[in-house]
Amino acid sequence: QLVESGGGLVQAGGSLRLSCAASGLNFDRLTMAWFRQVPGKERECVAVISWSGSNTYYEDSVEGRFTISRDNAKSTVYLQMNSLMPEDTAVYYCATDTTTQWGVGFARSRNAYDYWGEGTQVTVSS
Repeated sequence: QLVESGGGLVQAGGSLRLSCAASGLNFDRLTMAWFRQVPGKERECVAVISWSGSNTYYEDSVEGRFTISRDNAKSTVYLQMNSLMPEDTAVYYCATDTTTQWGVGFARSRNAYDYWGEGTQVTVSS
């Protein structure tokens, strides 16, 4: 199970930290990703972190503003979001590919991930 938390309403320029707590998984062996989706648009990958935490990927529009991290002891992945903009408004999901352990790639397609949380709403007002 993946359970996201930390979403909410924030003014432009503000910050939020999302958390995703995992259970029932070999969390420390899995790549973790954050996606976001707005109505009528494709779900897009914003950040990915390797199983060890030593490698990360960011979508261009969030590079330098968002930071993905993980605590394998707590089976939790985080997304620190700073300098938020109205266009960051979306439902944010965490996801993992349970079929690949100790993976070396950074898949960005939603089809590469088979396990998803329910999502948490982030709304940024202007």
